[in-house]
Amino acid sequence: MVRVSTTPRRVATALGLVTALLVAGCSGAGQRPSAGPASTPVPPPPPPSSAPPEDPATLAATLVGELADEDLVGQVLMPYAYGDHATKVSAGSAAGNRALAGVDTPAEMIEKYRLGGLILVGFSADDPTQGNQETTNVDNPKQVRNLTTGLREAAGRLPAGAAPLLIGTDQEYGVVTRITDGVTMLPSALGAGAAGDPDLTEAAWRAAGTELTAMGINVDFAPVADVLVTRSAVIGSRSFGSDPQRAADQVGGAVRGLQSAGVAATLKHFPGHGHSAVDSHTDLPRLPQSRGELAAEAWPPFTAGIEAGALAVMSAHLDVRSIDPGVAATFSYKLLTEVLRGELGFQGVVITDGMNMAPARRFPPGEAAVRALKAGNDLILMPPHVGQAYEGLLTALRDGTLPRGRLVEAATRVLTMKFTLGDPPTPALSTLGAPAHREAAGELAAGAVTVLRGRCGTTGVRGPVTVTSSAGRAHTRAALTRALTEAGVKVVPEGGTVVHLVGYGDGAQDLRTGAAVTVAMDTPYVLAKAKSATLLATYSSSRASMTALADVLAGKTRPAGRSPVKVPGLPTTTCAD
Repeated sequence: MVRVSTTPRRVATALGLVTALLVAGCSGAGQRPSAGPASTPVPPPPPPSSAPPEDPATLAATLVGELADEDLVGQVLMPYAYGDHATKVSAGSAAGNRALAGVDTPAEMIEKYRLGGLILVGFSADDPTQGNQETTNVDNPKQVRNLTTGLREAAGRLPAGAAPLLIGTDQEYGVVTRITDGVTMLPSALGAGAAGDPDLTEAAWRAAGTELTAMGINVDFAPVADVLVTRSAVIGSRSFGSDPQRAADQVGGAVRGLQSAGVAATLKHFPGHGHSAVDSHTDLPRLPQSRGELAAEAWPPFTAGIEAGALAVMSAHLDVRSIDPGVAATFSYKLLTEVLRGELGFQGVVITDGMNMAPARRFPPGEAAVRALKAGNDLILMPPHVGQAYEGLLTALRDGTLPRGRLVEAATRVLTMKFTLGDPPTPALSTLGAPAHREAAGELAAGAVTVLRGRCGTTGVRGPVTVTSSAGRAHTRAALTRALTEAGVKVVPEGGTVVHLVGYGDGAQDLRTGAAVTVAMDTPYVLAKAKSATLLATYSSSRASMTALADVLAGKTRPAGRSPVKVPGLPTTTCAD
């Protein structure tokens, strides 16, 4: 197992090596004035003799000095691609890649644009992010590993091939989980927040990171560091909760777990999407909070993640009225450079949220990429047209609109992260679903189960049970049925004690009159309308969560969770400390 930690002093050293190339300047709303045309490329000075020869930051600075403009531009792009194989795709996938990048396959996209990374995309039924998932190229672990192997081979032939390709995905667990089949499914972040034990969170996310590494993925766009202060459907159970410090503790645990397994953690969505219920996939949310409120309520989990060593932070399409009104944080120098770097001290890679989302599409792909880079982003994620983003950056570099120093700085950070991750041996696919991984997920899920109504010691059901649910949850009903049967509880089609399940997107109309037990498998707010004598929350519908629920219903375990968000009229738990 490879432990990855951020090295802020080393990153700062590497950036210091290219200080002579940096020219102050940005233009446009929310950005500083341009300094005019860029100078002829100048390689960075040699590293100090005292620097370790294999230091990631030193390696990055040296490699940057050897790369052409085209390579530097490519290193700051991380698009998606069509197709579930690097070099062999269907006619439909080839057509999608031609429209996106003028090539047929993902490997050709990497080679043509000298890409620094690629994101693997996909969606599930209860996915609030599926609007910007134009395709899916994940199916099962073996297919993903074959795909990532081919992508790495293509990247290895590039001038920057000494640094491993970044291959990322949104594996948050819960409603946003790209790879679901054949992997150990953790409970949602909100479930981890209910368990309230950072050590359990760290262990579970270490297992998750190991499985991602086995599939060839080295960047996870997780954990979500947003504090859930609004009833946001787009963030919801993706957050660890509404208490900034408790969420901060959980974020730190998730970061340590992921990066101890060799996977870069990405804190998202800075400066805090949990402070708005508006969906940034379709609109530009406005955050009316004061700077002081954001510092106290939104930023502690980001600070905790940075202190835990997070290698990346994702910027969000959010309009922070008190800091840079009218400018999405994605394009805000004040937020990304002055606040995130200057005040919070982050020295790693800043990655945009999807540039195919509506707020970023207000500009053509090339202009959007330039604006994002000048604001302080280092990696442009999911541009809606790869060729236009690439050409826009290259043209801006050559005409001086994009200061060379800013591009060099961004590429140096990206390459430093790559060399920090390294290229360790890939664990065997048999690692996936290992008993130790299932145990870690199970302990976290068990700690999450919460009683919001009913006596803590009498949650066990008597007699046969009938499991019901809101529409479209047959798979989850079956999972709970199996778990109850294994726990020794008889399950009948009808007539027993009714245990009713509700999940993502459900409201009062999805509750069942007469149910003895109602269980919330996502945010627990709907329980405020439920009339059942016993109200439980698992915050997740994963296999581990259904097993933990079954053990509580069977009277085998005592539910110890505490709701990480306030539900009107209900306590955080009825169980005494």
